[in-house]
Amino acid sequence: VQFVESGGGLVQPGGSLRLSCEASGFIFSYYHIGWYRQAPGNQRELVAQITRVSSTKYADSVKGRFTISRDNAINTVFLQMDRLKPEDTAVYYCNADLGSSPFDAWGQGTQVTVSS
Repeated sequence: VQFVESGGGLVQPGGSLRLSCEASGFIFSYYHIGWYRQAPGNQRELVAQITRVSSTKYADSVKGRFTISRDNAINTVFLQMDRLKPEDTAVYYCNADLGSSPFDAWGQGTQVTVSS
């Protein structure tokens, strides 16, 4: 199982970024896929999830600003982040599950920094 995240960077408050995560080593279309983030000193948290039938749910802190989507043809999940805030600063990761815990394997993540 492998996850490769990309698309992070430095952006000003109010700006946008689009993250991508390419997965391999499992049958992507069977799994629910989540975007997680971890800020310094904090635990990793789930911010958005898309089920295998493309239902979505979001953490309250990002609802209305972030949009998760998936393309099963290329085993990739996306996170469109708009109206970014400094508190969105974190390393962002993706992972997959079948309704319980995600895989033990994690990618390197992609750093998102929101600062003026």
